Amino acid sequence: MTEASRPVRVRFAPSPTGMFHVGGARSALYNWATARQQGGTFVLRIEDTDAARNKPEWTEGIISALAAIGIHGGDRAFEGPYFQSANAPLHRAAAEKLHTAGRAYYCDCTREQLTTRTGSQQLGYDGFCRDRALGFEEGRALRFRTPDEGATVVVDLIRGEPAFPNSAIEDFVIARGDGSPVFLLANVVDDIDQGITEVIRGEEHLSNTPKQQLLWQALGATPPVWAHLPVIVNEKRQKLSKRRDKVALEDYLAEGYLPEALVNYLMLLGWGVKDDVEIRPYAELEQLFKVEDVNAASAFFDVAKLRSFNGEYIRALTVDQFTAACAPWLAAPRAPWQPEAFDPTVFAVLAPLAQSRIALLGEITEQVDFAFLDTPVRDEASWAKAMKDPVGATALLRSVRERLAGAIWEADALKAELEAVGAEHGLKLGRAQAPVRVAVTGRTVGLPLFESMEVLGRERTLTRLDAAVERLA
Repeated sequence: MTEASRPVRVRFAPSPTGMFHVGGARSALYNWATARQQGGTFVLRIEDTDAARNKPEWTEGIISALAAIGIHGGDRAFEGPYFQSANAPLHRAAAEKLHTAGRAYYCDCTREQLTTRTGSQQLGYDGFCRDRALGFEEGRALRFRTPDEGATVVVDLIRGEPAFPNSAIEDFVIARGDGSPVFLLANVVDDIDQGITEVIRGEEHLSNTPKQQLLWQALGATPPVWAHLPVIVNEKRQKLSKRRDKVALEDYLAEGYLPEALVNYLMLLGWGVKDDVEIRPYAELEQLFKVEDVNAASAFFDVAKLRSFNGEYIRALTVDQFTAACAPWLAAPRAPWQPEAFDPTVFAVLAPLAQSRIALLGEITEQVDFAFLDTPVRDEASWAKAMKDPVGATALLRSVRERLAGAIWEADALKAELEAVGAEHGLKLGRAQAPVRVAVTGRTVGLPLFESMEVLGRERTLTRLDAAVERLA
């Protein structure tokens, strides 16, 4: 089988050491799109050899996060998960093969000795043990013997063909003093064993690529085609960091970002469609995606733009879909009301009003809580803003209460009554609404006031107006 006819096999190889990073999610999506578009295979490999940091729950988190963005074992393109730790015998065998072939040698140099010889802590290894013919002994590292001349050229679909002078690549360690292979070797051995043809990963791995390519060749295998994705940065153009930025995919899902919106946005972090239509279903993005069209420049993770995307996706839902999507936020422990206070029929009336106003599903509770709480929330900032003239607000609320006691309880009629009261007090509707809205809902912003009052009902609305007057007094 020729190289050109080899079936495409890509891999996503995260370490289970924390929450699922949005950068990892983008890499996974680009690999997934490449595999599915070309009828190939997406291999999930869990690189779990760091026993001190790995936790089973992180592995489960990776699998569930991938499933949330549409990458799962139910698809024909999916293969795995495989665990790197299970391949330890192959890793050791590869290290021994390289040593036997003279492509690697044992080294007993310490960092202190190297610093003494070179006069610097910054210089790489000087090749001191290359010709000492040391055998394996506890504490001796195994180093790969890099070529002295020429350059290692990496064929990268995004970055062209960068060349790395071999003289600048030190004889790097491939197995530790206890005989256990390091990441560089284990990664290459796993890729060879699993038939990986394209490696699509983050830019931070580019510096390791010439070393890995040399290992592929030394082990008698044809290196894959490489593609190093641009780094993702925040608004200050700093690389996204879990210590500084919100980077966990799980956190965005928990706030109420729809998986479809996240997938759409992440696909466009570094790549774009030529017709500039950004909001489109994944199936279309998958067909249009080409890794060679990814921009090499850093990609800005614009949370405001992601939020806008999510709002568009929310508004595109049917009311029934929107109601179902909101369900986790309408029940304990997220909902601020008692379970028995929630009325699905009331929410069904409010849902279309809220759907056009929220950008995150998590915002739904603040939009509708007035209808399910015994008393409205006490948002002090809203109260201070709406009731800054206590005497005027008291007079207005008393007049409104008097008019509404006998009003037709429909939104249009309620609006007309408040307009009339406002005119009596020399206020336009917008100014007259503010104290009433805060008295009834607890906040200065929210769903349309008169539809909210209609749903709340006459008795509860009047009770809240009375309570506000009493508080003002």
